[in-house]
Amino acid sequence: MRRRRGRSRSGIQSLVVALALAGGAVVALEPNGRALEGRAHVTDGDTIRIGDHRIRLKGIDAPEMEQTCSRSGRTYRCGDAARRALIDLVSGENVQCRAAGRDRYQRILARCTVKGTDIGARMVEEGWAVSYGRDYDLQEARARNRAAGLWAGEFERPQDWRRSRVGD
Repeated sequence: MRRRRGRSRSGIQSLVVALALAGGAVVALEPNGRALEGRAHVTDGDTIRIGDHRIRLKGIDAPEMEQTCSRSGRTYRCGDAARRALIDLVSGENVQCRAAGRDRYQRILARCTVKGTDIGARMVEEGWAVSYGRDYDLQEARARNRAAGLWAGEFERPQDWRRSRVGD
């Protein structure tokens, strides 16, 4: 009889552990509202990594690393220029992000700041990214009016560039 009680308790303990692990997985898979903070490693013009977390900046779209644009009749690697602009914004700084879900590539979608400045807004206002989903339309209009970044020449919107190459 004692053995059965021991088995029953270990079964309940196993169930409790399994439920706790499942709850932790839900938090990890659905990061809404979760805060992430630290030094960022820049992947491209709209993606950073903090620790093991890949973070896509919500509301912006930057040229792909292979994408080229033109300015004054000369072609340049605008994806690389956007990446360098983002590096300049976050280099040596503590980046704070607030998760808002995941994209289809399972990257965390987040709004991120450095010293209280919205990184996405800055990238769009400086012309190295475009508003994606109308989040930063005002900043995009300002960049276009000043011919900042991409707007100083000719470029294809990153979404259109991807679609024409890989059927995005």
